[in-house]
Amino acid sequence: MRRSSFSPEPDCAIAQSLAVVGDGWELLIVRDLARGLDRFDLLAESLRISRKVLTERLGGLMDSGVVERTAYQERPTRYAYQLTARGRALLPVLVALQDWGDRWVLGDGQLTGTNAESEPTAHRLHELVGAAVPAGLLLPATGGDGPPESVDVVDGQAKATVLFGYPATGRPTPLPAGWSEIAGAHGCTLENRLFAERYDEFRAGGIAVHGVSTQRPEEQAAFAEAEKIPHVLLSDVELQLAAALRLPTFRAGGVGRLKRFVLVVGADRVVRAVRYPVTDLADAVNWAFTTASDQAGGGAERRG
Repeated sequence: MRRSSFSPEPDCAIAQSLAVVGDGWELLIVRDLARGLDRFDLLAESLRISRKVLTERLGGLMDSGVVERTAYQERPTRYAYQLTARGRALLPVLVALQDWGDRWVLGDGQLTGTNAESEPTAHRLHELVGAAVPAGLLLPATGGDGPPESVDVVDGQAKATVLFGYPATGRPTPLPAGWSEIAGAHGCTLENRLFAERYDEFRAGGIAVHGVSTQRPEEQAAFAEAEKIPHVLLSDVELQLAAALRLPTFRAGGVGRLKRFVLVVGADRVVRAVRYPVTDLADAVNWAFTTASDQAGGGAERRG
């Protein structure tokens, strides 16, 4: 159902786009579908929206080709909803809006690659503990033991997966001007080296290590070859993971970058522990190994 009071300019792409997702509920539905909430009741519970309004907004998004549904149960018929290719193309818009809100609405406008533990951004990331990483989330990958391919964010063969995000390495593509002045941005190469040095220990414990940034796959591949990186590097260039987990980002050099974090994810895809902010790289790697080892052995959850 479209809003009859809004008549977009026919030649303005912004106005035409707002006719599709200009309502706040519609963007929040796209946000939650990206998070893996694919059932009507899950969406209604997350959004705290009336069933009538949710039905109307889902209908409008399906009419616009942003969302599609498939039946997963008969008698009565129940549907699962998912984003189409057209809908997934909205994810960078959502991440940019979140970045703007983190910086200018929830923050003080300062450009930063990290946050204090007391800030809303850090609270949001720590609230991932107990949440599941959506199934079937594949990203272009390089490094590890095989050729470059798209792989699952969570290693299904491992007892636990350490997923660490970082803004960008300066090799092979130079970092933008002023990079060293952005708090939390520096140290990505060192962080990868520290994880690489402990790779055999992680592997011996049945723990997968996945690094992720928004750099292009070919950049990741060149960096992995130059630095002899043994662990998998994932390219979230289309911001699928950032949108799915509402990860914190910042923009530098005209590119959206992940802020530095570490997640420990169980074999069941549930986030067991979060380290954010990351200020001491060596200590964060030690924390990741100890925490993931606890998870692999059935130990207690940890926060950092």
